Amino acid sequence: MKEIIEEQRVFSPPEEFRKKAWIKDESVYEEGEDYIKFWEKRAEEMIDWYKKWDKVLEVDEPYYKWFINGKLNASYNCLDRWIERGKGDKIAYIWEGELGEVRKLTYKQLHEEVCKFANALKSMGVKKGDIVSIYLPMIPELPIAMLACARIGAPHSVIFAGFSAEAFKDRVEDAGAKYIITCDGYYRRGKLLNHKEKTDEGLKNLDVEKVVVVKRADGNVPMQEGRDVWWHDVVKDQPAECEPEVMDAEDLLFLMYTSGTTGKPKGVMHTTGGYMVGVATTMKWVFDVKDEDVYWCTADIGWITGHSYIVYGPLANAVTSVMYEGAPDYPQPDRWWEIVEKYKVTILYTAPTAIRLMMKWGEKWPNMHDLSSLRLLGSVGEPINPEAWLWYYKVIGKERCPIVDTWWMTETGMHIITPLPGVTKLKPGSATFPFPGLKAEVRDENGICPPGQKGELVITRPWPSMLRGLYNAHEKYVEEYWSKYGFGKFYTGDGAVIDEDGYFWLLGRIGDVINVAGHRLGTAEVESALVSHESVAEAAVVGIPHEIKGQVPFAYVVLKEGVEPSEELKKELIKHVVKVIGPTAKPDDILFVSDLPKTRSGKIMRRILKGLAEKGEIIGDITTLRNPEIVNEIKEALGKQKAEK
Repeated sequence: MKEIIEEQRVFSPPEEFRKKAWIKDESVYEEGEDYIKFWEKRAEEMIDWYKKWDKVLEVDEPYYKWFINGKLNASYNCLDRWIERGKGDKIAYIWEGELGEVRKLTYKQLHEEVCKFANALKSMGVKKGDIVSIYLPMIPELPIAMLACARIGAPHSVIFAGFSAEAFKDRVEDAGAKYIITCDGYYRRGKLLNHKEKTDEGLKNLDVEKVVVVKRADGNVPMQEGRDVWWHDVVKDQPAECEPEVMDAEDLLFLMYTSGTTGKPKGVMHTTGGYMVGVATTMKWVFDVKDEDVYWCTADIGWITGHSYIVYGPLANAVTSVMYEGAPDYPQPDRWWEIVEKYKVTILYTAPTAIRLMMKWGEKWPNMHDLSSLRLLGSVGEPINPEAWLWYYKVIGKERCPIVDTWWMTETGMHIITPLPGVTKLKPGSATFPFPGLKAEVRDENGICPPGQKGELVITRPWPSMLRGLYNAHEKYVEEYWSKYGFGKFYTGDGAVIDEDGYFWLLGRIGDVINVAGHRLGTAEVESALVSHESVAEAAVVGIPHEIKGQVPFAYVVLKEGVEPSEELKKELIKHVVKVIGPTAKPDDILFVSDLPKTRSGKIMRRILKGLAEKGEIIGDITTLRNPEIVNEIKEALGKQKAEK
């Protein structure tokens, strides 16, 4: 940690960039001190309302409501108003499939597709307030489906297409969704994946009304009569107009499931008004988007980054976005740079994992392409190490593009700590400062940490796009975010340190949530997947550093009586975790142990297991353990395992 904040290099905004930037003056931070007034002004500037709010903020701790009685529609703000302002022929999305197919949708065409599908949903019985689960890969029908739901007031719950059937089922069941949108299959690294099969498996024993299937591949999939319908059939005769539903600012826009400290994923609730104000403002200020920009966020819409900065943020600013279906290295490692060159991408927003991967492949791949269209680079999902930051700056941006390293999370809905590219002096590896209107601090049990001391990141001011609770889980919401430091101090679960200049340096997840390539994963979820295998009695999972992915799961497994450890069993258990959760959760390795270190009350000491897995060291006192002898046994076994690799 110390070596990170010793990074002393500072990069000022290029003068040319600053001159043209939306925000070029630090006075916005002063303006943000009166945060109620600040956000009210942004709401007036950024969003079209059917009815203005009566009150900006209402607090009933731990719940916060914004723009009370304000009326709007998210889909209208993303589509109709731009057509009304003469931007109907502007391209909204340039979509490229992994096999090279290209679809371009103007704002007018996108509006038509959204209206048709919104009408189709209504014809199937979807009403305002009904939750619709969307289980789609990166194809244009995904944002179309989201906006159609928003148009008719049906909250959507997008589930990442890479999740397993079981993980999909858990999320559909928790949301109580009766309507599902999926596809027949999609392509990954040239391989056709059968997505419908996975959907059917997940829906076994679930009571759903309709499953709408997009034909992305060859369409050769079984269809359940009375339940399954083809997307192209249901939209065929629908009118291309659909009146947007008037929504209250606090009406639910979507649910997004994220990993918590318990095994079960939690449904984060985002409402319409505050969320739209937050993402529209940060999109404009952080990415400095202009009318002529071609913007590309490489995330998947199945995660919050895609919701906020592929769908709602860009469309609320009439931006042209690139959307890509496939892997960054298919058919070869320059696929991304080929896309940047082909579409003259001006703003690129990606994850440190991807940057480290590109670094590993070497400079020759980006150097094969003309990247001179780029003017701004962004980083998201996890802390970026200074080496990766500098490589991104020099090799991709050719030292002329500011880098906006953004820290935020599913729960925040929008950027929280981020540079403003026309204002902020950048330090490689630092997310810099809270966005105007926001306040954050680094704390521990003794209070606010002095500069240079590691602690936990806490947000101390409400913001419009903050979550409005967890779906059907009030107690969990209080416990997870407000119990540690009390109401008014939102606990993020991320470690951080502030340097002498007030810059924030993020240090990744604390405790039982790990960050794999920018995707949050609850260790409890991986543990319960392992324990669900017939051979496993007990499991403990910790996050360990990984050169490319940032962190990966490492598992300690206690086998049931009579079961012998073997390499075959290890491979089987790793496969089992992938089947239950998906490839993101794949353990990097498994160590079979006779027992786990536990306190006298039976709590597993993950701190010890983490120290052993990361450094081979015993960290902290072990005298309070019920079984201290096990620690040395595990240490020896780890040493032996490493020596054999």
